[in-house]
Amino acid sequence: MLGLTGSIGMGKSTAAGMLRDMGLAVHDADAAVHRLMAKGGRAVPEIARAFPDAVVDGAVDRRALGARVFDDPDALERLEAILHPKVRADAHRFIDARRYRGDELVVLDVPLLFETGGEKLCDAVAVVSAPRFVQEARVLTRPGMTRDKLARIRAQQLPDADKRRRADFVVPTGLGRLHSLRSLRRVVKILRDNPPKSPRSGRRRPSA
Repeated sequence: MLGLTGSIGMGKSTAAGMLRDMGLAVHDADAAVHRLMAKGGRAVPEIARAFPDAVVDGAVDRRALGARVFDDPDALERLEAILHPKVRADAHRFIDARRYRGDELVVLDVPLLFETGGEKLCDAVAVVSAPRFVQEARVLTRPGMTRDKLARIRAQQLPDADKRRRADFVVPTGLGRLHSLRSLRRVVKILRDNPPKSPRSGRRRPSA
């Protein structure tokens, strides 16, 4: 199992799409969160109790909820205590289903993989990374994004340098899509040719 992670604006979603194009099954933690908070989602009742103003017509208003927790560490911690176990359970169901189908290699796409301890589920972790100026150029084009908001988001995430240090593979995404694709293909080949004997076995691998 390959864990895929990276800080905001580093190209993780693009990398996940490339892995899908290679035929790998990818569990998207962000998509799981959206399902959990949609109408009828498993997280809606608990979020309604904790943040009643953020639930409208049986679904979570993600924008209102985000504004509520963004600058409130205690509120964010309460929300994470609701969501993280449910996302983890959804990932386990995905893993079990793919194992039943006989998949030898699957991907867990998790933005906060290290921050939530999710790397313990994985045989190896790939971190997507780009220079800081590339990250800023990407993120600051998003609607409503400012340098101050980006700084606050960065403060909530493990620094990119720490993620790269803890990764089994580092996939550079600032040199163009073809370079990133080649790096990901090398990662997949290494894992298929030399499957780890245990999750996060400590075998250090070179950057992809």
